[in-house]
Amino acid sequence: MTDGIPSETVTEVERLADQLVELAHVGVDLADVGNGPRPGGLRRMDAAGGWFYFLVAPRGKLIIVVRIVPPVQSL
Repeated sequence: MTDGIPSETVTEVERLADQLVELAHVGVDLADVGNGPRPGGLRRMDAAGGWFYFLVAPRGKLIIVVRIVPPVQSL
């Protein structure tokens, strides 16, 4: 659910998630993509002045967006 999050932030998160899936399809290991305490697990990536948290399911070439945090000025 993205209620209350600016549409430009949601659009950017969708675009970045699509790019991550494309990278997985060509064999790129996404364990170190974004920021996180260790490879794999929950990752964080900047998007449109905010950020989002995601998990990577490499076998299914799936990106699971867990939470979107909009830019501070839109809160």
